[in-house]
Amino acid sequence: MQKTLLFFSLLFSASVQSAVLWQDFRVSYLTGDNYRLGDNKRDIYTFEHAASTSWGDSFFFLDHIRPDQADLSNYAEWAPRWSFSKLGLADVKWGLVSDMTLATTVEMSNQATHLLYGLGFNLDIPLFRYVQVNLYRRNNEHRSDNWQTTITWGLPFDLAGQEFLYDGFIDWASASADQHANLNMTSQFKWLLSKPLNIEDKIYLGFEYVLWLNKFGVKDQSSLRTNEYNLNLLLKWHF
Repeated sequence: MQKTLLFFSLLFSASVQSAVLWQDFRVSYLTGDNYRLGDNKRDIYTFEHAASTSWGDSFFFLDHIRPDQADLSNYAEWAPRWSFSKLGLADVKWGLVSDMTLATTVEMSNQATHLLYGLGFNLDIPLFRYVQVNLYRRNNEHRSDNWQTTITWGLPFDLAGQEFLYDGFIDWASASADQHANLNMTSQFKWLLSKPLNIEDKIYLGFEYVLWLNKFGVKDQSSLRTNEYNLNLLLKWHF
């Protein structure tokens, strides 16, 4: 925990004087009834901040989780990435790769804090708003360390005069002595509800689908209990 706080305080202090090129605040509401490892039914309120800066980019989210019967809980991640090209370290452009980053993430909950660090790549793929691939080493607080690959994407498209967005992420984490390899693919299909309502802020209505095999890498329960296939109703407001 102390290593994590020291690491991110140093990186934050190096970036505090940077310029913000753009930023986006989001609040969303999710509800579903097929969660695993805990109450099946949950409501989740998510607060997000995404930004592009003069040194790279940053994404933060906080989930406020309200199970049907269990105690309330919170889970957060902060993922700053330092751009080789913006910092003048290297002009990394080859094939689909438009930039390379020092990629980091800190995962925070009341159970544990995990630090991820590695390399990230921005890809220019036609039709996609963004595609990112991050390769991490996971420094886990209460488990053996392992490896993780994270892919994120955003695909906007128009249909019948309406605007839609399909975005999400895929996390694959390797096995270790005390955890299974696990795969989490979470994606959101959203309709821009605010456009036909002539609302200036972007408000999306849609659903989120989670496919999570060996959730959290848990080894002491059956796959029936730890594989999650979960469809949630979604409402998201950008402001």
